[in-house]
Amino acid sequence: MKVVLETLIYPVKENKVLLIKKKRGLGKGLWNGSGGKVENNETIEEAATRELKEETGLKAKSLIFVGFLEFFEIIKKELHYVYVFVTKDFEGKEKETEEALPKWFEIDDLPFDKMWEDDQYWLKNVLKGEKVYARFKFKNWKLVDKEVYKLNL
Repeated sequence: MKVVLETLIYPVKENKVLLIKKKRGLGKGLWNGSGGKVENNETIEEAATRELKEETGLKAKSLIFVGFLEFFEIIKKELHYVYVFVTKDFEGKEKETEEALPKWFEIDDLPFDKMWEDDQYWLKNVLKGEKVYARFKFKNWKLVDKEVYKLNL
């Protein structure tokens, strides 16, 4: 089984969140948080900060841990462990990159019909300050099972 360690990071300001429309790779064409694989020479926090910078041009000055997600792809036998962060302290101006098109969305009006299926079950909660642990099973990257828990940390 392939195991992948990844991050997601969501810049938040004035009840808005910055999402990216992926231009390539898994999730191409969907709106998502910035993020990706943790490289061998970096911490989870460093990976989240690096991915945000690469995909949007923003530099996170601090991170708030908001969740841990497990994604299991049944057919491909892939297990993705994803650390989720919010940042309210960042600098720079968002810009389109080779990987992504960034856009600000109202937290109460997220484009769930153009996002990963699982996002509707946890994302709004963490953007409003809750912490979550969740496990999702996919078959050909279509959601088939879910468990979502609020954490009291």
